[in-house]
Parts: sequence; C-alpha cells; structure tokens
Amino acid sequence: MGCISGWHLSNSCLGKRLGPRILGRRPQSTVPEVIYQILEEPMSKDELKGRSDIPQTLEEFMADMKESKSDAKTFAIKLRDMVTLMEQRTRTAKIQEYLYRHVASSSIPKQLHCLALRLANEHSTNAAARLQLPSAELVPALVDNSYFHYVLASDNVLATSVVATSLVKNSLHPAKIVLHIITDRKTYYPMQAWFSLHPLSPAIIEVKALQHFDWFSKGKVPVLEAMEKDQRVRAQFRGGSSAIVANNTEKPYVIAAKLQALSPKYNSLMNHIRIHLPEMFPSLNKVVFLDDDLVVQTDLSPLWDIDMNGKVNGAVATCRGDDKFVMSKTLKSYLNFSHPLISRNFDPNECAWAYGMNIFDLEAWRKTNISQTYHYWLEQNLKSDLSLWQLGTLPPGLIAFHGHVHVIDPFWHMLGLGYQENTSFADAESAGVIHFNGRAKPWLDIAFPKLRPLWSKYINFSDKFIKSCHIRAS
Repeated sequence: MGCISGWHLSNSCLGKRLGPRILGRRPQSTVPEVIYQILEEPMSKDELKGRSDIPQTLEEFMADMKESKSDAKTFAIKLRDMVTLMEQRTRTAKIQEYLYRHVASSSIPKQLHCLALRLANEHSTNAAARLQLPSAELVPALVDNSYFHYVLASDNVLATSVVATSLVKNSLHPAKIVLHIITDRKTYYPMQAWFSLHPLSPAIIEVKALQHFDWFSKGKVPVLEAMEKDQRVRAQFRGGSSAIVANNTEKPYVIAAKLQALSPKYNSLMNHIRIHLPEMFPSLNKVVFLDDDLVVQTDLSPLWDIDMNGKVNGAVATCRGDDKFVMSKTLKSYLNFSHPLISRNFDPNECAWAYGMNIFDLEAWRKTNISQTYHYWLEQNLKSDLSLWQLGTLPPGLIAFHGHVHVIDPFWHMLGLGYQENTSFADAESAGVIHFNGRAKPWLDIAFPKLRPLWSKYINFSDKFIKSCHIRAS
C-alpha cells in the first residue's frame, strides 16, 4: 500500500518522503531508523498544548531544518509534532463543522415557526382558512382508482406546498390528481389553512391528520411503539451530541454518522408512516409516495403505466449511475454485515434502492407480509442496541421490501441534492424529480445556493404569509 490514502498523509509517510531531501541524501538512500522510531512513538493529546515552537506550515518546517542543521532525531521530533498538531486541528475543525450542520439541520428555522403560527391564527379567525379539504362533492374521488393518487406525509407546510405546487404545475392532467397530505396533530390547522387559502384546482387536495385515520385510532400502532422504544434506546446509546463530540478516539466521519443518528428526522412518525399505506388507504390500488424534500419537474402520470411485474415497490436503484458518489449504494452501505443476523440473511453487494419517490402497488402489498417484516426487524435492531443499522427508515425498508422491488428509470428520481453539490444545475434541471435528501434541505441556511433555485421557484414570495415571515429566495 502506498504512503497516501485519500488526503491523509501519515507521519511515517512524511518521513519517507521528506527525510532524504531535508537531510541532504539522495531519494534512494536509506532513511535513518531513528526517524521511524520517533514517528511511531505514540503521543498524548496534551503533549502539544501551549507549545509555540512547532512549525505551522511545511515551508516553515523546511526553513527551520535548513537553518538549524538538525540531526535526524530532531528532524523526526519536529516533523511528528507538526503533523500531529495539524491532524488535531483538522479533526477539531471537521467535528465543529459536523456539529454545526447537525444543529442547523435538526432545528426548525424561525421563518417556518412563524409561518405555522400565522396560519394557525388565520385558521382560528378566518372561516375561509377552515374549508373542508376536499369539498363534499369531491370526496368520492378520494377512493376512485381512476384518479392518480399521491401521498405525502409531512409536518412542514412550506416544503409540502412546494411539492404540491410542483406536482400540479408540471402535470399534463392536473384534474386527475388527488394528493393525500398526511400531517400530525400540531400541523393540521396550519396545513389546512394553507391549502384552503392556496387551492391548486383542478387538482384535488386532501389534508388529514394521523388521528383522523380510523386505523390509527384503533388499539396499538406498531410503528408508534417501535418509535418510543427507539427514542429511549438512542438516548441511552448515544449519550447526546455533547458526549459524541467529546469522544477523542473516534474518527470524524464516525462522529458525523452518530450525530446524524440523533436527528429528529430519523425518528419522525412522518418518516415511518409509509409502511402502513395499505391500512391507511384500504380502497386504493396504487399510490405514488412523495417525500417533502423533493421537487417534481415533469408530468408523473406515466408512472401509472409502468408494469410492476407483480412487485410492490417501484423505485430507482442506487448502485449504478453516472454519479459514483450518490449512485454507488449497496446493502452494505446501510446494514451492518459484521452482525450475524444481517450476514446470514442478506448479500452485502446487492443493489440498494431509494425512498422518496416510490410507486406502491397496494393490491400486491396486501398479499405480502412486508409490514410485519418491517416491524420484526425494527424490534431486532432495538434488541441489539441499534447494531443492525443506525440511521433512518431506509434500512428496515430495504429488508422488508426485499424481493418486492421493481427498478424504474433513474430519470424519475435524482438523489443527493441535500448532501453534495457536485450535481450540475443543468443535470438537476433535466431530471423528472429531484430529491434534496441529506442535511442541506433547501429551506435551511445550509442549503447549497446553486441548486436551491430549483426548489424556491415554486414559492410565491409576494404571498402575504411568506412575506410576513421573511421567507426569501436566498
């Protein structure tokens, strides 16, 4: 293995590369053994505290060595101290960046708080903000399978409005759209107010809180029980963000993953609820489920013409594609194959697929045990102290829908716009659906400026609620 692995340059590698040049030997000369001995000696974090004699740059180090005409041992000590200090600073900076992103992505911006509060107030004072959605004459369409039924679960009014607006505006058949919006108790009134005052006719919009579903109010709901346990286990297992950041031994990317596991998004009921779609919509045969962090950029009605070949879940595969960073995910990217329960049952190199824009054949789903399998594996993960997987609803989804996925064209779902900015604006603009999965959501300050206009173009910034809450395009 060569000296350089990625960007990291180890002490011993630096010694091998710089030693001969600094000490006046030709590159093919043998590096004195004392250099290796010094560079391989472990150092404690506190040894460098308060030191002012450590070179801050490679140029400063080389000038120091030439001026002092140091021997090999002094060279090695200075080199070790300099590189160790740089590594400590880099690690600290990376962890601070990850912590900032964690806080920024987990917090709700004050503008969104403002919007929800103003809409709730409007709901209480304005009868026009309390319309039945949909109106009585359109209610039969909610169970009519000749319509295109979409489901979106969210507690974010602004994000939901962008998905809904982009879906309807880009449809060639807006009168055939039925959008079922599911939200929680606290967001129901603001959500109802928004779509009462901002109708998307001729599309039909239903706004419903979870407690309005008969299925949800009957007895125990497995996903709720699992979430309560998951919350307790995570609090105990992680020890909070302070404990994670204070760990001096783990690598920054491991700390980043643990911080991400604390995100409320990964324990959100809105995120888990899709596993109960067959019970929530018992009269529907097929739905397209949309996440609230995406934008629809084309007519989606052709999705209803896709032959699913008896499969339940139409999804984009994420193990192949031009973007090797985003489209290189297999099961081992999400599941812990060092655990025997995972390694015995699954192939680590099997292709993964994406949540966010999925065609669900509910008729086919009802003939399977997908939902039971999902809850079984959630329980197994909790019993194992989250050692089967750590993040989100995709890992149990990958397991539950195993063998039930029909791969669709990647045009229908471009991923990764919320965790990398390598995707060009032109490529993103040409996709049917773009997904800001990742921490840099387009409604946050940490969003990528280059791609945010693709989302913000569906917001009317002259709207009185938007203006009064100081929601701006950038």
